[in-house]
Amino acid sequence: MLIIYTDGASLGNPGPMGIGIVIYREGICVEELSEYLGNGTNNIAEYTAVIKALETAHQMGEREVHIKSDSQLVIRQLNNEYKVKDLKLKPLKKRIDELCKGLKVHFEHIPREKNNEADELSKEGAKRGKRNENQTKL
Repeated sequence: MLIIYTDGASLGNPGPMGIGIVIYREGICVEELSEYLGNGTNNIAEYTAVIKALETAHQMGEREVHIKSDSQLVIRQLNNEYKVKDLKLKPLKKRIDELCKGLKVHFEHIPREKNNEADELSKEGAKRGKRNENQTKL
């Protein structure tokens, strides 16, 4: 089983987005990901981090995944406690539902302070985009 911490960041909302993912197997960190996504909202970044986490779990051949995120909205929507009303998030939720097929997945909301590694990685990704944006304006 993998335990995966995910986070998404947007510098400005909308603004440059980044994702951060930290993957543990048996208490050992096996992978860290930080990626710039382009411009968008924090919620799009949060959803995209979960998508990337599930895609990575599939690539690793895992069948059981525990995803932890500090985004209460995203976790409640993924657990079908809240409806997804934002039209931009609906296709992302659909993609996650597809990726969950064939996997045993648990989504858990955690406090922000327990998600520091993924948070830093997501901000790092967003800042890479912000730097690129600033260089383009010069």
